[in-house]
Amino acid sequence: MAAADHYFGPVTNPQPDDETVEERDEIELLRSTPVELILGNHIFHLIQLAAVHLAATPPQLAQAQLCIDVVAAMIKAGDVRLGEHVELYRNALAEVQQVYVRAASAPSSPGPDSD
Repeated sequence: MAAADHYFGPVTNPQPDDETVEERDEIELLRSTPVELILGNHIFHLIQLAAVHLAATPPQLAQAQLCIDVVAAMIKAGDVRLGEHVELYRNALAEVQQVYVRAASAPSSPGPDSD
């Protein structure tokens, strides 16, 4: 890799001759979309992923817990900077945390480290 090259490729180190139209469009879409919207989208995807693991038989507690912990960290770090929907994110997190507690305390559930 050349000294000017780095992990993010054309997003941060564009080479006009190497970019495709699709790459330019994708980069422009990322630049024009509010960061709060992108982060909110990721928050909900992670919450859905936690729910999928909690709905498994048996519940996959370790995977769900990782998703929940990452979402909690994102919400704590972003706080009101996440925009007008931050309370929605907090409520969704609280709901999936409650589902986790119920799954973890079910008599037949293995501990979070067992999967």
